[in-house]
Amino acid sequence: MLNGMLTGITTTLIPINIAMVLLGCFVGSFIGMLPGLGPITAVALMIPVTYGLDPATGMVLLAGLYYGAIFGGSTCSILINAPGEAATVATAIDGYPLAQQGYPGKALAIAAYCSFSGGTIAVVFLMVAAPALAIVAKSFQSSDYFMLMVMGLTAVSAFAGKGGMLKSLLMTVLGLMLATIGTDQISGVQRYTFGSINLLDGISFLLLAMATFALTEAMFLVLRREKVSDDLDVKSISKWSSFKVTKKEFKFILPSILRSSVLGFFIGVLPGSGGTLGSFLSYGMERNLAPPKEREKFGKGSLRGLAAPETGNNAASSGSFVPLLTLGIPGSGTTAVMLGALIAYGIEPGPRMFVDRPEVFWAVIMSMYLGNIFLLVLNLPLIPYFARLIAIPRTILVPAIFFFSFIGVYLVTFNTFDIYMMILIAVCALIMRLLGYPMAPLLLGFILGGLMEDNLRRSLTIYDGSMRFLWERPLTLAIMILTILIVLAPFIGPVIKDFFKKSLSRSN
Repeated sequence: MLNGMLTGITTTLIPINIAMVLLGCFVGSFIGMLPGLGPITAVALMIPVTYGLDPATGMVLLAGLYYGAIFGGSTCSILINAPGEAATVATAIDGYPLAQQGYPGKALAIAAYCSFSGGTIAVVFLMVAAPALAIVAKSFQSSDYFMLMVMGLTAVSAFAGKGGMLKSLLMTVLGLMLATIGTDQISGVQRYTFGSINLLDGISFLLLAMATFALTEAMFLVLRREKVSDDLDVKSISKWSSFKVTKKEFKFILPSILRSSVLGFFIGVLPGSGGTLGSFLSYGMERNLAPPKEREKFGKGSLRGLAAPETGNNAASSGSFVPLLTLGIPGSGTTAVMLGALIAYGIEPGPRMFVDRPEVFWAVIMSMYLGNIFLLVLNLPLIPYFARLIAIPRTILVPAIFFFSFIGVYLVTFNTFDIYMMILIAVCALIMRLLGYPMAPLLLGFILGGLMEDNLRRSLTIYDGSMRFLWERPLTLAIMILTILIVLAPFIGPVIKDFFKKSLSRSN
């Protein structure tokens, strides 16, 4: 391993590779900030550029683009509540309220620090434990993934306020239903298309995210009678632009960073999980672990509520390189594109890659250290300028949100039907938000719905239509028991605490 690390360091520190890491981070951050464009788009656009480069140089560039886009994806989520990528949905839940309270600079700074911390810690894990974790990832089967997705859905409890659990569950079910729209990939049967050819491919995530978050928020700005940001003076803007995070605040979010880094990385190691599940599970874990007073702040601008998903997201993105490099299995959509790039170079990802092409394997890993430093250096000075977006007058901001939302969705499919559907969904989402229904569980159910269906179908096929896979496989059973404990924790926790308090008082 030491020889491999030295090989990776030597390869990474070549001037051309340093330049490519910097270029990848810069371009990736810029693309990630644009609503509707995520890491997949960034990597796909740059693949033709890498064909004339050395394999190590090309993969270093693509890796920089990947985590650069992940790093920059939080900006739109925090400032205008427009998560253009599934992994940044959880970031918007507390990031946007924090920006609205007058701390957009602080919110962006915390996101940057957490992204850096999560990515760096995950790279250390990746370097030390990649071969061993590859064996763990390989042992996962369809039933395990299905139950893992069910566990991911338990994060719905994190979005439920007082008396809001039923509403969150209903929105989750609605998200699962929306995920079934389109053509069944196995049987070819059309489901809930109502005879429309425009629904044959289902509803895109970007359309749903823009409709339920960005457009809904823009309509809320129109409906609000009070002035939002029209009369801000120069002093208030400079205060808002400050990205200073106090020592006390950093100590407060540090446990969340450490826990979410570990959880996010191990989630990312599992093929098909990626940053989305890592961010949601990290958010749900932190809310369940938070004291009652802090728990009430979640969804209203909690620092831990922002730190957890942003850390988990970036840690999971780094973790997704484990199955890609060690097994040749893409851990996410973006790594699937990178797999294609590796094959185009004539490199076969897998256990032999350690031996056959160590310079490529270790260059990708070691470049992540350098990339995380570049991302922090590039993004921190720009935070005051990004934060000023929150001070744009409503008469300019609202049309801009509508414009970028419509353009972003249209450029994906070039279909005007998607524009009409987005408006319809946005109106329905506005009504539901006014009635107190949260939108995050809807997106969570939609994101995980397709994955759950595919893995459930495979499991039932293997077990001849029986559900006995839930208890016959030890790993599946363990995840199921953990899921039940997570669901019951908010109810059982106070009871256990009261029991111990009474026991101590009696003994005294």
